[in-house]
Amino acid sequence: MTAVALPMTATGASPALALFRREPIFAAGALVLLALAAPMLVAFALEQRTLLGENLWIKPLKFALALATYLATLAWYAGFLPPGTTAARWYRVYAGAVLVAVAGEMAWIGGAAMHGVPSHFNIHSPAMAAAYQLMGVFAVFLTTAAPVYGILILRDRRSRLDAAFRLSLGVGLILTFALTVAAAGAMAQRLTHSVGEGDLRVAHFFATHAMHAVPLAGFLAGRLLPVAAARACVAAFALLYTGFVAWTFLRAWSGHALL
Repeated sequence: MTAVALPMTATGASPALALFRREPIFAAGALVLLALAAPMLVAFALEQRTLLGENLWIKPLKFALALATYLATLAWYAGFLPPGTTAARWYRVYAGAVLVAVAGEMAWIGGAAMHGVPSHFNIHSPAMAAAYQLMGVFAVFLTTAAPVYGILILRDRRSRLDAAFRLSLGVGLILTFALTVAAAGAMAQRLTHSVGEGDLRVAHFFATHAMHAVPLAGFLAGRLLPVAAARACVAAFALLYTGFVAWTFLRAWSGHALL
């Protein structure tokens, strides 16, 4: 059994303060998105219009919460990056660009909701088609933060993290990008998330949470198993998780519901 070395925070520090100490750029972005969720909830409660059978504000609300979770997770994982990474100029520029992409996505989705039109798969006018393509680029770019983090963590040979946990962080973050882009790309190709009774969003959902599921498995394996066995467990779980996401995708692609 091995121990996982985790960065320490000040005694009594709130989780929000701990996030800001680890990575203030992404932490601030997550906080703003959570703040935006409040008026979206009000709009959701008051809105009478629907689009494709759903309240117009359900999609902006979902995206705000999902992107807030993504940024908050990255802010926490920043504590596992090589020392000095978040203070580097290239990193600050890159992280700022990721936040610009997030802001662009939310402005597009929220603006479409205000006007009562679809944001995704909307190519019914040249302007909306161009916006949809641009937001696709933004979505891929903001997702690159996951593999950037993953590669930096894996390459840090001076890391004090348990070997299995470090492996799980790197693999989980890289898988998040690869699986998410694959699922999103398939939906973009079809211009819909529905295939008969199948819903490709299920695979997309699980793909985005590889950054949580695989590191959790690695954390537990590192605490319960010897080093070699723990690393093997991480590799096996990552393969199983990838297979599970692929199964949910193929089931939806063939027109079948998950259950």
